[in-house]
Amino acid sequence: MSINAIDDCIDDWNNLQKEYAVLEDDFNTYRKQLDHLYVLQEKSQKIIKHQKRRYQLILETFKKNENNLSLSEQDAVKDIKEKIAQRQDNFKQMGDNLPRPSGKLLTCVLGPISVSLLKKSERFKYKDEYEKFKFICIIITLLFSFVNLFILETRFLDAIFHFMLLWYYCTVTLREHILMHNGSRIKGWWVFHHYISCVLSGILLIWPDGHVYHLFRRQFMAFSLYLSFVQVLQYYYQRGCLYRLRALGEKGNMDITSEGFQTWMWRGLTFLIPFLFLGHFFQLYNAYTLYRLSYHEDCFEWQVPASGFVFLLLFLGNFITTLLVIQHKISKTINQQSNKKL
Repeated sequence: MSINAIDDCIDDWNNLQKEYAVLEDDFNTYRKQLDHLYVLQEKSQKIIKHQKRRYQLILETFKKNENNLSLSEQDAVKDIKEKIAQRQDNFKQMGDNLPRPSGKLLTCVLGPISVSLLKKSERFKYKDEYEKFKFICIIITLLFSFVNLFILETRFLDAIFHFMLLWYYCTVTLREHILMHNGSRIKGWWVFHHYISCVLSGILLIWPDGHVYHLFRRQFMAFSLYLSFVQVLQYYYQRGCLYRLRALGEKGNMDITSEGFQTWMWRGLTFLIPFLFLGHFFQLYNAYTLYRLSYHEDCFEWQVPASGFVFLLLFLGNFITTLLVIQHKISKTINQQSNKKL
């Protein structure tokens, strides 16, 4: 090695030493500020909890004595109630930036760790990654079901496909609970839907290979292929809604859909509704086919009527919920038009 090369290495080492000294100072500052942050978080949580409890006691006292108040006391009570309501809203906004205890499912699966995303940009990023994850899995499912339907027909490959669906629905359910923990308003049927899908995928996975299974196999693969196609359409539509929210400065909005849609997602949705309804009736047709197969002379598996019942449950939940959302949107549109005329 030449002398110049050694001198360059020595100079490089000296520069790295100076850089490391700066890093060490910055890291020590970061660690102290992080400890201080945890102290402030815990202090804020305790004060909010204490304030909420005392406000509740005050409101209960007002309620017990509401019939014995003078006019001046009534005015004072009314003013305090309004201020308490405002404080409750403020607490909610503060809570969005403080760690919250996980729900029972997350605690059971992940343990007692916090999954709170404290920044709006982090919530949007997690929502964005969630949509990308679903899209990748949907594409894999679409290709897998196409191969199983038109190219290969083996129970081993079918088992891999059913296991992948089981893993996908379990993972999506867990991620949705993290989204809900961070402010997403996923509720009602859409929460329950993926639990049922997990059960259905598990039943199909353990369905023994036999004549009745193969009688239903192609229909299920065709259904999976169609469902994946509809989910691809939903993905591109939901991505458009997500970027629209970001353009409007609503990154914190965590509303999502699960095999369906919410009332705020109507702009440009009309073309999707027929595909959604066709998918719902495909589920009903699956339930009817399995019902008939349950009376087949070669049917001895409990998985046949069980999966038929689950498909029927999925149809009823999806169909009724979609109708309710459409009815709500139509009523809302009529009311808005009436208000404009007035």
